[in-house]
Amino acid sequence: MLISYKWLKSYVPKLPPAKKLVDIFTYHICEVENSKLNTVALSWDIFDVSILPNRAHDLLSHQGIARELAYLLNLDFTLPMLGSDFDIGVIKPTDLKIEIQSSKCNRYMGRVVRNIKVSDSPKWLKEYLESVGQKSINNIVDIANFVMFDCGQPIHCFDLDKITNLEVEPPSFGGSTSKLIIRDAGQGERITTLDGKEIILNSNNLIIADSVNPLAIAGIKGGKKAEIDKNTKNIIIEVANFDATSIRKTARSIGIFTEAVKRFENNLSPELGDLAMKEISSLIKENCSCPETIFEEVVDIYPKKQELRKLSFHTDKISKILGITLSDSKIEKILKQYKYQYSKIKIGEFKIIIPLMRLDLTIEEDMAEEIGRILGYDKVKPKIPKINFKSKKNEIYQKICVTRNKLLAEGYSEVMTYVFCNSGKVEILESASDKKFLRTNLTDGLKESMKLNKNNAALLDMEQVKIFEIGTVFPTSSVSGEEIHVAYGNKSGIAELSLEEFCSTFNSSAEVGLTHQCVSPTYALSEGGNSKFKMWSEFPFIVRDIALWVPCKLKSDQVQKVIKSSLSKIDNKILVRGPELFDEFKKEDKISYAFRLIFQSYDRTLTDVEVNQIMNKISDKIKSKKDWQIR
Repeated sequence: MLISYKWLKSYVPKLPPAKKLVDIFTYHICEVENSKLNTVALSWDIFDVSILPNRAHDLLSHQGIARELAYLLNLDFTLPMLGSDFDIGVIKPTDLKIEIQSSKCNRYMGRVVRNIKVSDSPKWLKEYLESVGQKSINNIVDIANFVMFDCGQPIHCFDLDKITNLEVEPPSFGGSTSKLIIRDAGQGERITTLDGKEIILNSNNLIIADSVNPLAIAGIKGGKKAEIDKNTKNIIIEVANFDATSIRKTARSIGIFTEAVKRFENNLSPELGDLAMKEISSLIKENCSCPETIFEEVVDIYPKKQELRKLSFHTDKISKILGITLSDSKIEKILKQYKYQYSKIKIGEFKIIIPLMRLDLTIEEDMAEEIGRILGYDKVKPKIPKINFKSKKNEIYQKICVTRNKLLAEGYSEVMTYVFCNSGKVEILESASDKKFLRTNLTDGLKESMKLNKNNAALLDMEQVKIFEIGTVFPTSSVSGEEIHVAYGNKSGIAELSLEEFCSTFNSSAEVGLTHQCVSPTYALSEGGNSKFKMWSEFPFIVRDIALWVPCKLKSDQVQKVIKSSLSKIDNKILVRGPELFDEFKKEDKISYAFRLIFQSYDRTLTDVEVNQIMNKISDKIKSKKDWQIR
């Protein structure tokens, strides 16, 4: 929000220079995103401040910011604005009718003003609006906008003579009267806004209407039908308070975001309406009236008045939350400085009457934030808390560590399978159609993992697949509803035990290591072994099998040597594994050997053509041998 320094000084004349206010804003009120001089034709200091939602109800206005600065700096805050005393002279009776038909309207105030003069705004008003980035339209609209930026209450004005009056009794004196209805829109009802945009409404949208048509989307945008123009003579001033959630949802559904929406969607006190109505009435009297101007009584429909709220808080707790030591006298000084009505219940405990505009103060922690903000966040010194870093042993975690280390040391590799499955006894809500149940065991998932790993065992240089999983299962027989199991599998099969059962098989805690701190296992490299890590290829591999008949007297390793001898150095670079014997059987005086070869490159994807050429070399070599035959 743009805040004008000159505007603030009209309320707090003794404000410090604008440059000093930047730090005051930052440490006590809100963040200043930018500060600048010379806005268009002006030379005014302007602050672009970021007001958070919890303070939007009282700080999205110049009066709110000025009051906050005055309290904070112990300076005088003066009302009214521009020397106006809110005196509008004799007030006439009114025949204006207002009917609230929706619970989304908390308060609705309306006032008829007759015989006004619509013209250009005075220079001072144009400058004030220009300083906060607003364009001048005419004196009535500009005054309504000015009051919103001044006190924070959005206001709208309707052209009284453009409102349709059906079934409304004639006024008791000369002129015309009208009836305003605050209701939910009909499904599909339409309204053309002031900027010419046609909006299709639904039953969730709150509107202001006459006897026939919508006049405005409540709290968001006025309609074209009752627009103020140069020919307007009689107006209705609207000062209202609407449900914040309703305004927010409607604004987003129709894609209209205005300054009024920004204020209404963050909630406003209905009590703000009285000040706004007095201020706009006074400004219209000063800038738009003539001797024939008539101000009628305010019609105020206020179904449920805002109640006074009280809040208790304790000095000790405030000190603990802020991390600084506060005394009762320090807190009392702050409460007096901010003009809180309070009482001291006992030593270290206060009770305040929450100001009507401060909707953000609801719990004790809010007062801690309030007091900390007033003191200044720079006063809270960083201090590392004292923490007892002595670790507490978690027996379950220790057993998991020991189990994992035991299985890893025996050559098993850990896997993790899905907790959710497509069938079972324990069903869950709102999940994928094929993952609607919780697993009751680890074995089923481990079986699938075994199958997948067996397909790639040769490539991974594994003689056999040995895997395990430690995880939570949800058996229906469990008292607690869940258990931690251990499942491990190899070529002999799969075994599954509870964590307790697995650890108890070691017979002694010394062997299991339960009395020792769990650490990750370390593996010693065998002498003469390769101590360097070799990166695996990112490219796919190709598997080829070759089977042949040879005389029974030949051993498989002899045949293996012949196959290898047929390969060149280039061929051997892409032969990453093999030839490995995976099948043999005898028939009469012959024996059949089947070998598997795995080809893979580290710099490209191999093609079938390349591998087939190598296999053809092997075939030619085999065919050249007497009594050797490819199957």
